Amino acid sequence: MADIVGERVPKGSAIVDYDDKVFPDVQAEAGEKAYVFMHTVPFEGSVGIVNMLTTTRLIRKGFDVSLVLFGPASLMASATRGFPNVGDVAFPGHMNYNNQLQTIMDEGGKVYACRFSAAALYGMREVDMMEGVIPVHPRDIADAALTAWREKAFQMNTWNL
Repeated sequence: MADIVGERVPKGSAIVDYDDKVFPDVQAEAGEKAYVFMHTVPFEGSVGIVNMLTTTRLIRKGFDVSLVLFGPASLMASATRGFPNVGDVAFPGHMNYNNQLQTIMDEGGKVYACRFSAAALYGMREVDMMEGVIPVHPRDIADAALTAWREKAFQMNTWNL
């Protein structure tokens, strides 16, 4: 058995320097936009929730933000999540996606979800999407990226399979 070296850090102690920020705190200038494109499997890692938190941060920095969910990420917009009943929290963090998407929409962000991936791949209907989520055609995904490019908007793209 290996010898453990050092002392355990007491609860509440910082183990890294959280105050040393290297880059400037960039805020949006009037009219600036940001698009976050997410293709990830819900609950299969931290990518989904981290990107939603980043999306929320972009809104709070003043950007006009669009979150585009496609592929398995469209499942994040499900309004029928819950156990044993819709809306019930089965375990801590179970409703994080719904809660964070609602925060994004409540704070002015737009959320789009691909109706192809929702319906054809996962059997989720548009009526099963959270209120406020805008269902889009699969060809809208590329056109959203091209729109962002033409608008000279900040783009963040995440793929996770």
